[in-house]
Amino acid sequence: MIVVLLGPPGAGKGTQAVRLAERQGAAHVASGDLFREALAAGTALGRQAQGYMDRGELVPDDIVVEMVLERLAQPDCDRGVILDGFPRTAAQAEALDAALAAQGRRVDAALAMDVPAEAILERMTGRRICRECQAPYHVRFNPPARAGQCDRCGGALYQRDDDREETVRHRLAVYQAQTLPLVAYYRQQGILRQVDGLGGVDEITARLVRALDAGAD
Repeated sequence: MIVVLLGPPGAGKGTQAVRLAERQGAAHVASGDLFREALAAGTALGRQAQGYMDRGELVPDDIVVEMVLERLAQPDCDRGVILDGFPRTAAQAEALDAALAAQGRRVDAALAMDVPAEAILERMTGRRICRECQAPYHVRFNPPARAGQCDRCGGALYQRDDDREETVRHRLAVYQAQTLPLVAYYRQQGILRQVDGLGGVDEITARLVRALDAGAD
């Protein structure tokens, strides 16, 4: 089974993709990891992608899709795949579907994690990292014993640029414009399953597993 996991930045897709893959006995395929591995290994596709990135251009969909297909051809994907971070646009989804169809395969389900924008803002803007040991904190959900100071090493805590409110709002706007149409795309195919993305990690994992066992929306 090939499953696409959708959701806004900060929804916890990476965490849930790993847990879902373990529960389902499937491979976790993250697009970010594919790029890093291809670049590090110096593969032909990695070199092509590097050229575009060096010029500040987006890597074309056909190269990204080919990277994903190469990964799906590996033995550990035979029992199933959880796609994390790909596709990001309807165009990528169409390209992936066409490439899979040529192999007699298809995306079997798309799980969409629904998390309100205000909850995403609270999660991401509240994150803090220790400058010394990189320990993670959150001003509300996991605060340090002393404000601004790491419990482990006493280092100063800081907010990453990616977690600043203006940056988070921009990322959400990009998601709304580019990635959210995937929900409509997969709903039209009859394979969309929407899941409440609020709550504890275990609770959300259980919902995702139930959604896979249930029918599409």
